[in-house]
Amino acid sequence: MSAEDLEKYETDMELQLYREYRDIVRQFTYVVETERRFYLANAVEVNVRGAEAETYFEVEMSDAWVWDMYRPARFVKHVRVLTFKDVNVEELDKPDMTLP
Repeated sequence: MSAEDLEKYETDMELQLYREYRDIVRQFTYVVETERRFYLANAVEVNVRGAEAETYFEVEMSDAWVWDMYRPARFVKHVRVLTFKDVNVEELDKPDMTLP
């Protein structure tokens, strides 16, 4: 596969992933960003672990979707992430999801 073919493949996969995200985002409560990945989840727990010099974050998510174009199964029941970098957790605003 040439570099041009690989670039086109990655561009197509990113577009497909964005479309999937757009279609499912309303099903989730939280957006979680780590240094490596982006997640949608309905339950999130962040715990600080380790000693002062070796502090890291343990992020546990349930009923999650993983933003990763190289991963065929993006929906997971439970995921646990360990990271020494920042973790960003935001609650999604769902103004258009009112019941009749």
